Amino acid sequence: MELKERIKQLPLTSGVYLMKDAAGAVLYVGKAVCLRKRVQSYFRKSTTLSKTDFLVSEIRSIDYISTASEAEALILEASLIKQYQPKYNVELRDGKSYPFIQITDEEFPRVVVVRPNAGRPGPREVKGKYFGPYVNAKLIREALTIIRKIFHFRACHPFPNKACLDYHMGLCDAPCERRIGKKEYAKIIRNVCLILEGKKDVLYKNLREEMEGLSREKGFEEAAKVRDQLRAIGALYSGTKDINYYKEAEQLQRVLNLPKLPERIEAFDISNIMGHQAVGSMVSFFNGKPDKNNYRRFRIREVQAIDDFKMIAEVVRRRYHRLKEEGRMFPDLIVIDGGKGQLSSAGQELEKLQIQIPLISIAKRQEEIFIPGKRNPVILSRDSLGLRLVQRVRDEAHRFAVSYHRQLRGKEVFIDFPRTKET
Repeated sequence: MELKERIKQLPLTSGVYLMKDAAGAVLYVGKAVCLRKRVQSYFRKSTTLSKTDFLVSEIRSIDYISTASEAEALILEASLIKQYQPKYNVELRDGKSYPFIQITDEEFPRVVVVRPNAGRPGPREVKGKYFGPYVNAKLIREALTIIRKIFHFRACHPFPNKACLDYHMGLCDAPCERRIGKKEYAKIIRNVCLILEGKKDVLYKNLREEMEGLSREKGFEEAAKVRDQLRAIGALYSGTKDINYYKEAEQLQRVLNLPKLPERIEAFDISNIMGHQAVGSMVSFFNGKPDKNNYRRFRIREVQAIDDFKMIAEVVRRRYHRLKEEGRMFPDLIVIDGGKGQLSSAGQELEKLQIQIPLISIAKRQEEIFIPGKRNPVILSRDSLGLRLVQRVRDEAHRFAVSYHRQLRGKEVFIDFPRTKET
């Protein structure tokens, strides 16, 4: 019963889970896009006995580590398997040839994905450092592509005589033409290793110290490069893959003092004509892009008069009451199209539901951002990256609301004034 209660408390986020026996030894390490659902799947009854059933029979406790993205979970999973060597991570393999990341033992090492028993020597038969195995080949290749955009390592074989296309694409610093020294290249490889070992805190610390040191020495151009590396690493760990969005979200997080990077943003707007055919819209953005599968439309049911405040309150209440009832994930930020009144109405509904989600509103005239509990608005410059993100989400909510309102008006006109058949 204690174990079942523990599983119910697992978060609905990506991460890594560690299943342990009565002595506290790690039996199995796995990754998940949704920790609670993935772990629950192990305890569903099956008609045939499998190796998974033997694992489940030994589990006495479950620990977890939340991550910001599936890619981060994959990297962390591999490093924990290497650390603990859990017996069921070996016994539950299905015979597939899982990929490793190899850092070759060369003057300027290559960083490549390799597979054992794929017409080449096994990974331990080639000199170099290995990370893995990784159970998701596609995801680790995507992660490595992002890492290479941050730290420009060599991938070509054999070692060329002159700079290849990778150099011109900004993926390699051309050690073949000695455009980067051995010491600087070794620093790149050390940083890549820290990512693959799951030591992001050490990496952040090292890069921040390097950036601050360069700034003190007036090396502002080099310091800016390190700053961009820090931002790009943040994009990797947040799962955005889009460094431009990450810059917007990072600035917004800083300006609004948000507890975490706003990956999931939901925005609300109301559309009506003198209170007639009033509708509400909710759009959802994930990592800076519209997630149209999670858009929602609301017909206003409870408000008859012209009252935008009560209409906003209704749609906010309906949306988050349902999410709470279904045990689904809340967004990282809610944006309301309007001023202080709309913000207050939405905030009161969240308080009644005992839900804490960062909430703001944005007024169109001066593009002022209002925050609960603050008298004066936050005014960002018109070219602010954070403001651009909020505007993009708000404008899409407005477009979606107007579109739905027009659709309902069109149906009403069609009903009142039916077309006659042409003769």
